[in-house]
This record gives sequence, structure tokens and C-alpha cells, in this order.
Amino acid sequence: MAKSAKETGSDDATSDKVEGCPRHVAIIMDGNGRWATQRGRPRLFGHHAGAKRVREIVESCPDFGVKYLTIFAFSTENWKRTQVEVAGLMSLFRRYITKETRHLQERGVRVRFIGDRVRLDSKLTKLMNELEEATADNSKVNLTIAINYGGRDEVARATQRLAQDVAAGKLDPESVDEETLPRYLDTYVLPDPDLVIRTSGEARISNFLLWQSAYAEYEFIDTLWPDFTRAEFGELCASYGNRDRRFGGVKR
Repeated sequence: MAKSAKETGSDDATSDKVEGCPRHVAIIMDGNGRWATQRGRPRLFGHHAGAKRVREIVESCPDFGVKYLTIFAFSTENWKRTQVEVAGLMSLFRRYITKETRHLQERGVRVRFIGDRVRLDSKLTKLMNELEEATADNSKVNLTIAINYGGRDEVARATQRLAQDVAAGKLDPESVDEETLPRYLDTYVLPDPDLVIRTSGEARISNFLLWQSAYAEYEFIDTLWPDFTRAEFGELCASYGNRDRRFGGVKR
């Protein structure tokens, strides 16, 4: 879980950047259910296919200069889905962690989880903690998985922690600015995303990395997540290099 500003102390966000490539890509993996429905299969069939796709995209990151990959696996709003689908997803997460741990280690992938873990069952959170610890020394790719995550919820939790530090006299309220709050966010050790991709044809951000994506580039593509290939990922990363990123300024 996210720590207070006093405990950040990581230099992960200062990793070298490959010129013209997005250092940090965030993906809203949408379309699993529709992919399954098109094939006359239950929605969970699509989620399993989507989980398999994650491995390919993670493996391809070094080839495209992507050092950080953040994927949206389960939102705070996804609890509204049927009990069967939610239970199936939680089972899938447990299975994914158990099955992929060795592979992630071999590939030098460091895994982090963001989101509120309070509502997750103890078996899943134990596996999450173990995977984070097991991969803590890896640095080839930084994979962040958002589970029970929502941007508004994250900001609310961060604000609570910030307020607690103010109340305890650890933080001067007059010193709080736009650089203070990020140190309390779940993503406190990560650079902001350069590129956010959403699959499935929907053109909305769905409460994902609201603070962090203020100046991210966006790609909304029609491809359903289980059909999203390494080649398409590479094309989007290459296209990013052609964008004129001014961050509110004007080139002289």
C-alpha cells in the first residue's frame, strides 16, 4: 500500500528514458467480456484470454523502450458486476499470481499492486504481498497492477493520510502544494504515465490514474483486449514518438 511522504525514498522514477519512446505506459484493458460474447462464451472466458495477453505485452516492453507498465485489472466500480463474475475474477487474480511468479522472476519484472486492499480477501492479498517481495530486486520492467483501484478513491485516501500528517504536526499545511499530494498516492515511486491506452473502442478514462495522467497522451483503439498484439503495442509506442508534447507551453 502507499506510504507517507516520509517513507518514499525510492529512485525508481529516475530511470533512464529511451528517446522517442514512452517510458511509462498505462493500459485500460477493456473488452474481455465482449470478446467472449462474440464467441458465444461466458464473460470469464474472455477474462482468462485477457490474462494470457498480459504476458505478451509485458515481455515486449523492453523492445519498445517501456520501463514502466501499469494495467487496470479491477476498478472500485467493478464490484457492481454479478457475484459470479467478481468471484471468478478474484480466482483468476490468485491463479495468475501463482502461475506467473516464476516467469516474472525470470524476465526481471518487478511487480507492484495499487488500489485499496481492505476489501480484497486475505488469500489474494497474501499472494500480492509475496509477489511484491519476491520481485523487489528486479528492474528490467516495472509492472504495476491496479486491483480495487479508482482514481478518486486513491486521491481521497491520499488526502486522509496527508491530513493525518498535518494533524500530527508532521506537515505544515502552508507548505502543501501540487507536489505534496503525489507523495501520498499509491503510485508515489512511479513516474507519471507518458501514454495511456484504452482498448475496445470506448473513449473514456474510467477513473484511472486521474492525477497522474494530467499530461499523458491518450490512444483509444477499437481492438478488444484479448486481440491486442505485441505488434499493435509497438505501433502505438512508435506513434507516441511523433507527438508534440508541450505540457501547456509553446515551442519557440
